[in-house]
Amino acid sequence: MSAQKPKPEQGAHAVNTAQEQRGTPFKPGQSGNPKGRPKGARSKLGEAFLDDLLQAWERDGAAAIQRVIETKPAAFLKVVADILPKELKVERDPLEDLTDEQLLAKVELLDRQAAPVLARCRAGRAN
Repeated sequence: MSAQKPKPEQGAHAVNTAQEQRGTPFKPGQSGNPKGRPKGARSKLGEAFLDDLLQAWERDGAAAIQRVIETKPAAFLKVVADILPKELKVERDPLEDLTDEQLLAKVELLDRQAAPVLARCRAGRAN
């Protein structure tokens, strides 16, 4: 296999970028639109859309949800799943459902298990 030789127009001195072909349109720090975009122009469309969406929701929202539940339950479940957090953390106190007797038995077990550890700690402090 032989290495391909670069074509003459591919050499380092023959680079034709679009910028080199047209030149630099503006000097550094100079804009083609010195006045810029009018303030609020970009957000007007978004605000108008949200206003229209709110009006439609207030008028038809509950009925639309009910229609989707009845006609496209999978789409409804997808929307519900999409708005839930990606990690749903449910915390429940495991001791909540224990009776007083069961709680007392757990405390006594912990006391027996902790006794040797506590004795070693106390002995270490005494030395």
